[in-house]
Amino acid sequence: MSSLAEQTRWLDATGQAALVASEEVKPGELVEAAIERIEQLDPALGAVTARYFDQARAAAVPAGPLAGVPFLIKDLFTDVAGQVCTSGNVALKAQARPAEADEPLVARFRAAGLIFAGRTASSEFGTVPTAESAAWGATRNPWNTTLSPGGSSGGSAAAVAAGMVPAAHGTDAGGSIRIPASCCGLVGLKPSRTDRQRAVESVQDLIVDLALTRSVRDAALLLDISRSGEGAAPAGGYLAALGTDPGRLRVGLLDTRVDGSPVHPDCAEAARSAARLLESLGHHVEHGFPAALGDSTLDRLFAAFWSSGMAEVLGGLAHQLGREVTEVDVEPLNWALGQLGAEVTAADRQAAREGVAGFTRSVTNWWDEHDLLLTPTQAEPPLPSGTIASDPADPLAPLRRSQHFSPFTPFVNITGQPAISLPLHTGADGLPIGAHLVAAPGREDLLLQVAAQLEIAAPWQDRRPAL
Repeated sequence: MSSLAEQTRWLDATGQAALVASEEVKPGELVEAAIERIEQLDPALGAVTARYFDQARAAAVPAGPLAGVPFLIKDLFTDVAGQVCTSGNVALKAQARPAEADEPLVARFRAAGLIFAGRTASSEFGTVPTAESAAWGATRNPWNTTLSPGGSSGGSAAAVAAGMVPAAHGTDAGGSIRIPASCCGLVGLKPSRTDRQRAVESVQDLIVDLALTRSVRDAALLLDISRSGEGAAPAGGYLAALGTDPGRLRVGLLDTRVDGSPVHPDCAEAARSAARLLESLGHHVEHGFPAALGDSTLDRLFAAFWSSGMAEVLGGLAHQLGREVTEVDVEPLNWALGQLGAEVTAADRQAAREGVAGFTRSVTNWWDEHDLLLTPTQAEPPLPSGTIASDPADPLAPLRRSQHFSPFTPFVNITGQPAISLPLHTGADGLPIGAHLVAAPGREDLLLQVAAQLEIAAPWQDRRPAL
């Protein structure tokens, strides 16, 4: 690896941009360094599904706060001009139709100076928390290549954790930024849903985009960029708010499953050690969580919601392909969900919408008396590759296994709240384990202020995989 590729490998996006701003490094040199790292490191990981190196090299000399910084876009429901989006699906991969224009968020990232060098792996349609698909195979975790990096933004997480790029795009409909951030030792911020006043009509309404990053400051800056023109950020932006003292916060701690059954000891300790750290910083922590999280009657309503959402995805797939979708076009889980969704009635959908609205009110009322909820990010350490795999004999098995692995993240997408996974803990086997903090709707500023406090108190930047 060249000296520049090695010199810039572990810098965050802000640090790489500073080299360009000071004219120590040219934007093209940063891009070439990232290309070199991808070519050298990705064969062992399978994180980058498509390489757009010629596009990256030809990008105009950029301006903006992240001028010249190399970046990767998740291969899931996100259009980039001139690039193919497969969403981890074999039929879309075979079609290979490039997009004509950027998605709005992609356009904002591009305007901020980011250079898109390629696409990163996801599970098919992002349904399960892995980066394994029939279209692209399995992505491996840089900390241990026999393990999954989590998902569905696992390709982005693996690429950032390995040092290919300083940050990469992610999407989150149930934990898909936060879970791989935990599995790969990164910062994973899931922002608030910006249109929280609108009724949630489908699973698509739960998806938010941002990125996997190495630092809290990068997460704040990318959030500012993503919200540019919307007026949602505090005065001066989220990055400027990082140094503000959040005051003494009231934090609820959930270090078991909601029903009281235990999680893996390393995951429980990730939450407990974060609680001790918060207390050392002057915050008040006590056991507690929204009681509504234990309402098992919601399972039936949400099942209707998720399955009907997959029916919509398969309908969109048929439109993209210009033909009827058949069972060979999608993986068994998604086909089964789509078939169930096609049977969901209008009454079922209305009940699901009402259930979501009532659940959201019940959960978020807890934040009237609290500032943050602290949990492990997931209930188990990173799983062996293939643990959550398609099973034609039991198509819904991957969904059940996913729910067991990750019980703490999905509710936040239903309620539209912001949440963040921070790489504060290392398990007994040396693997990163994330701590998960949830704030009230719209309080990314508070979440990021506390995250910045924790990053200073227990820095993680020197913890790197050996790959």
